[in-house]
Parts: sequence; structure tokens; C-alpha cells
Amino acid sequence: MLFVDALLKPYKKQQKKRRADRYLRAPQRVEPEIVMPTDLLPTTIQTFVQSLRWGEVRHEQLKQIDAAANDQIGETPGRADDYAVGAEEQAINRNLMASATGLGLAAVGMFFYGPLALVSVPFTLYASVDVLRDAKTALVEERSLRHAMLDATVILSALVSHYYLASALASLTYYTGHKLMAMTEDNTEQALRTMLGEQTRTVWRLLDGVEVEAPFAELKLGDVLVVSAGDIIPVDGTVVQGLASIDQRLLSGEARPVEKALGDPVYAGTALLAGRLYIEVERAGADTVAAQIGETLRRTADFKSSIQAKGEEISDRSVLPTLGLSAVTLAALGPGSAIAVIGANYAEILRMVAPLGMLNFLSKASQRGILIKDGRALELLNQIDTVVFDKTGTLTLEQPHVAHIYTWNGLAEAELLILAAAAEARQTHPVAKAILQAAHDRQLVLPTIDEARYEMGYGIKVSIAEQTVHVGSLRFMDLAGIPVAWEVQALQTLGHEQGSTFVYVAVDGRLDGAIELHATLRPEAQQMIQQLKMRNLDMYIISGDHQEPTRRLALELGIEHYFAEVLPEAKAELVARLQSEGRFVCFVGDGINDAIALKQAHTSISLRGASTIATDTAQIILTNQSLTQLDHVFELAQRFQANQKVSYVTTFGPGLFCLGGIFFFRFQILSALICYNASLVAGLTNALLPILRREPDDRITTAIIE
Repeated sequence: MLFVDALLKPYKKQQKKRRADRYLRAPQRVEPEIVMPTDLLPTTIQTFVQSLRWGEVRHEQLKQIDAAANDQIGETPGRADDYAVGAEEQAINRNLMASATGLGLAAVGMFFYGPLALVSVPFTLYASVDVLRDAKTALVEERSLRHAMLDATVILSALVSHYYLASALASLTYYTGHKLMAMTEDNTEQALRTMLGEQTRTVWRLLDGVEVEAPFAELKLGDVLVVSAGDIIPVDGTVVQGLASIDQRLLSGEARPVEKALGDPVYAGTALLAGRLYIEVERAGADTVAAQIGETLRRTADFKSSIQAKGEEISDRSVLPTLGLSAVTLAALGPGSAIAVIGANYAEILRMVAPLGMLNFLSKASQRGILIKDGRALELLNQIDTVVFDKTGTLTLEQPHVAHIYTWNGLAEAELLILAAAAEARQTHPVAKAILQAAHDRQLVLPTIDEARYEMGYGIKVSIAEQTVHVGSLRFMDLAGIPVAWEVQALQTLGHEQGSTFVYVAVDGRLDGAIELHATLRPEAQQMIQQLKMRNLDMYIISGDHQEPTRRLALELGIEHYFAEVLPEAKAELVARLQSEGRFVCFVGDGINDAIALKQAHTSISLRGASTIATDTAQIILTNQSLTQLDHVFELAQRFQANQKVSYVTTFGPGLFCLGGIFFFRFQILSALICYNASLVAGLTNALLPILRREPDDRITTAIIE
């Protein structure tokens, strides 16, 4: 094969140059999209050969288009592994052409003109060189039994026994499986890339008040971009001007467009549907959320390889029993049946379809706003019987809510809230946002602030309408010399025990009131807990908060077990203790103090927007920043397990049927190969089910064989 490749290399270069010249000279036009179903094998040799030629043309066109575009902007061509047909796929195409030719000649020779059957032998042998080489490597160099030995034995035995048609069909079937696997894998991975969008080359940047088109690669942090309706946002950043409606389902899974205005975050890869935004760049290129998701999806190759290796192990272990059974069959039923027994081993199909099924499940999950960083989590989730939740930031929102307003010295609640909100108007921490939200809900008009001084961690002092207002903690009041009554101290102590947070307001040196804030339960938490209960999962809450607020939250959610006042390092110890009791634990958390527990658990889930260390450690990220998809994570894991079981059935079921046919109905090698094709089609169809199944909230069509 290497010798033949060396002879053909100059010719191939000339052919590529001619095709490129023809492309550049030809008028450009958009070709209609071609959709090839993957659940049927080609019905005729001619159709199959045409599909092979079409696949090569598609790759060549993509490569030429990329080269032409890069020539125009002065960039280097795209990576060879992006568009060019790889060496392995080229070899598959050549061998398919040769085996298809051999099959055609053998068929004509068998039914019309006998000598042509002999002419098919060189084509079959040429196509089988790779199979024979793999068998030789396994037997001579590795001294082990590999499934390639069975494939080689079937092809050679059929030739020696003058089963020319069967031998050519065996070769064609072998490469058909590998071709379909390559096509399915290529298009599934392409769908992942398409889902995240292509990287833009130029952007509109605001420079000295003027919109200037600039190369994307020259962007810097702090630059301001202008994005209009219909554009894809190219960076992660913050809106500094404008109002727009954005479709960010590809990243967050949100079904409806979201409104973005001043101060709101936006993400690369999301689509601006209406409006116009000025965006300050915070992350670009490989640092964006979309790029990080894409990189994570590409890293799933490791797990795919492990599933493929498992299939290879099963396939290789079946070689010796198959050869032994074939020897017995040779003595009992003759060579034709013995070859058929070898051809009835379909274990190799599992090596192809199992990793494809996994890849498609990861693609499906990403469409639903579930980023599975480690595919092993799909296997482990089916063993989970206990889910442990961190409380703050996971079951509750980061921003608390105003639960009660206390006033003294005759000040009205609305007046107190106006003063507090005006003082906190320019602050961005969660407590300030909660106070501003309460003022907004009551439609209060805030006065302007004359001057402000913020003391980190304690509070803020402002001048409002010739009044000096202090807003902050009780310690802040002490530092300012503001008297605090014992009743206020008692209120503080009681509220602290129950998990409340207090913000005190003093006017002109007199403490006039306090605002009590409670943690805000996630709106989806109740329904999510009920869904998990229906799966018979035990649930725990682990919190660093006090006993009483943790108990109340557990009671409100219907969770029986909880641990309060837990130090960060003790969270992992509690997870380990549950594991020592024989439990399989899934930990759901979002904070820096959850990282060790996330690592300790069998599987771990975090929310996008959580601390970096939490999202780096967790195996699964819920990208819509809520728990709404948590139940679907477990549903996907169940589907994945069921899909893998069906893969085993579609692999070994036809094989057992064929063996029964050999011993009871005297099936020969041709019948065995027909059963092989049936097994291959069933296995590939099952592997494609995750992306073929349409759900109400599916957003894009994936893995279309272009």
C-alpha cells in the first residue's frame, strides 16, 4: 500500500491543483444542501460509489473555500484536520472502491460470465491489504488474538473456497461499517462546532466616538464593540449602552429571548435578535464561555476512546471461542459452515457504535444547556442513590430579598427604604441589589446623593437633602458613634440565629430603623426536589449557615437530612462518610468552599456563573444558571445506559441468530454477511437515536450527513 501511495502521490497533487484551479475560475454559487440518511446502506453499488465521490468532493470544496477566504484576508489556510479528508478516511474510500469493483465483477462472474469472478480476486485482495496487515501485526508482533484475524480469515477462506462473491462482500461490508462510522462521527463533531458558531473575522469597534471595522484578533480588554440586530455577539462582555433582545439558548438553554440593557452580561455565540448594543470586552477568543464549552466537548475524545477500548476488548476476547467453534463446525458441517461461523462474530460492531452513541448523547445534552465535561459521569449517574446540595448559592439565589422593615422614632417604612436605596444605588453587591429591588417593586423615587464615602465591609455614609445618612452593619453604627439600644442588640442576636441579615439606617446620628433580609429560595427548587424524589433519591443539605435557617429550608423543601454550620473542609468529610455507608453520592454546589466536596463525590454538578474552581472541578455544568435541568441530567443518564444495552443486543442478537441458522438451517457465509449488515444498520441507527429523537424544546438539527 505504501508503494502504491508513493506512485500515486504526484498524480494526486496534480489532480488537487487542477480542482483548485477549476474552483477559482468557476463562478461561485451556493449549492443546495444534500441530506443523506444514515439508517440505510446503499442499495446498489453505483449509488454507493457515487456517495463516496460526493463525500470527497464535499471535503475538497470545504478546503478550497477556506483557502480562498483566507487568501482574501491574508491568513494561513485552515487546519488540515478541519476540512481535508484524513489519510485514514482516504484509505477507507480507496478500499471501498476496490471492494465494490470486486463485488461487481464477482456478481457478473457468478451469474453471467464465469471468468470475471477470477478477475475480482485482485480487487478483493487489494482492498483487504489493511485487514491482512492488522491481522499479521496482532499475530506476529503483538502475539495476541485480535478481531482482525477473524476478518482476514473470512476473506481468505472464502477466496480459497471459491466463494468469490462472499469474499468481496465481506471486504465491502467491513469497510462500509468503518465508512459509516467515520461519516457519522465527522458530522456529529461538526454539529457541535456549528452549534457554538463560527468565529467572526472582523468586528465594529467604537474608537473616539466613531465605529471602525477592525480585525477580531486585535481586540483588547476594555474595547467597546457595536453589535446590531442579526449579528452574533463575538465576545463575552458587559452592556455599556443600548437595549436589545438576545437569543442565548445555545449557551444557557433558555427557551425565550432575554432582554439586555445597561450593566447586563452578554456572551459570545449568542444572537442579537433586535436592538443595538455597545459592549465592553471582558473575554474574547479562547477565553469566552462558548470557546470553553467547545474545548470541553472536544476533550470528550478520551472517554470516547475508553468506550471504544471496551468494545475492542470484548471483540478480542471473542476471537478464541469463535475459532474453536469454527474448528468444531469444520469437522461436523464442512468448510462453508465453518467460515460462516467466523463471519457470525459481530463483536467488532460494538467498537464502532458504542462511542458514537456516547458522542451523540453529549451533543444532545449540550443542546439542553447541560455541559458534560466528563462522559464517565453518564455511567456513574445511574448508580447514584444520594444527592447532596450545598445551601447558599445552590438551593438559594445569590441575591437575598427584603423580608421586613423595622422603623423607630416615627420614620415611615417607605422613607427608610428610600434612604437606604439611595445610599446603595451605585453598589453592586447582593445586599444592595436586594434593597434596590424592594424600592423598585414599591415604585419609590430615589433622591440624588450629594457625596458618599464607603467603608469596605461595614457600610456607606452619604449626604441626602442636607441629611447625613449611615447605612450598614451594627458595627458600622458603633464606629460612627451612633447609640444602639439593647432592644436592637436583641433583635440582631435573634435574627442572626435564624439566618437573617440586617442593614441598619441612621439619620443625623440617630438609629431610625433596620431592614431584615432573608435568603431567596430558587424558584425552581421545589419542583426539582419533587422530581428527584420520584426517582427514589435520598437528599441532604450541607450548609455553613446556622442551624435554624438550614432546618427551615430543609423543611420547606421536604428534605429530611441536613447538616448545618459545616466548615468548608468538613463538607468533603461528610460526603466521604456517606460513601463509607455504601452510598453513591452526587454533590451539587457552586462555591469555592465546595470544590473539595465536588471532587470527593462520585459525580459532581455545578452551575454556570459559579466560582471558577467549582466549575473547573465539577463533571457537569448546568449552563442556564438554574437547577431546572437537574432532573434531565438523570434522565439522560438513564437513556444512555438503555442505549448502550441496546447496542449489545443489536450486536450479539443477529450473531446468535446466525449461529442458530448455521447449525439448524445450514446458513453459509453469504447469509452470515447479510446478518452482519442487519446488525450494523441496527447498531448505527441506535447510536443515532439521541439526535434523531425530537423533543418539544429542541432548537437545532444536529448530525445531518451533509
